[in-house]
Amino acid sequence: MSAEFDRLVAEFEKFQSKMKHVDQQMAGVADMQSELAELEATASNADRSVTVVAGPGGAIKDLQLTDKAMNQPPQALAAAIKSTLSEAVAEAARKQAGIVDNHMGGMGINATDQVIETQAEAFGIPAEELRQRMAEEQPVRKEVPVEEEYQEDYSRQSVFGEEDDGRAAPPPASGGGSAGDEFLKNLFDEDDR
Repeated sequence: MSAEFDRLVAEFEKFQSKMKHVDQQMAGVADMQSELAELEATASNADRSVTVVAGPGGAIKDLQLTDKAMNQPPQALAAAIKSTLSEAVAEAARKQAGIVDNHMGGMGINATDQVIETQAEAFGIPAEELRQRMAEEQPVRKEVPVEEEYQEDYSRQSVFGEEDDGRAAPPPASGGGSAGDEFLKNLFDEDDR
């Protein structure tokens, strides 16, 4: 029985480790959402007569036109607005991808490269130039040292996020399976809560 118990303890510790990892990722999602909500990308045309501020998802937050812009022919002004809008939205997309990668990069997501490759192809700009722009635009995320990470005790929590109410698990059901199998079934049995 000792070998079976040791195997169960090892499985449970592995499960706790995975739950901790999931909690850390979920905390990262909240931080990521906060950063995305605050995201802004500003672009101006060459003579600074048109300035556009884009937000998350390419939403246009502001459009500023100087007197110089208003003195341009309509077609020239429209072209300046359109190109500046495109530049601001593209920068916002790169910033979004960088934020996603900073928070979710460990999950195999590489949004930044996908966005850069797509924009390079769409705009006819070398991908390396876009990477350089992004390096200049993107703030560096502060990494939390391991010793400062939040350590949570999962021993009194259900896998469903509820605190253990102290009730004992029901006795194992009669029938096939090892005591370990019954332990795991009872551990995950939501009806007991």
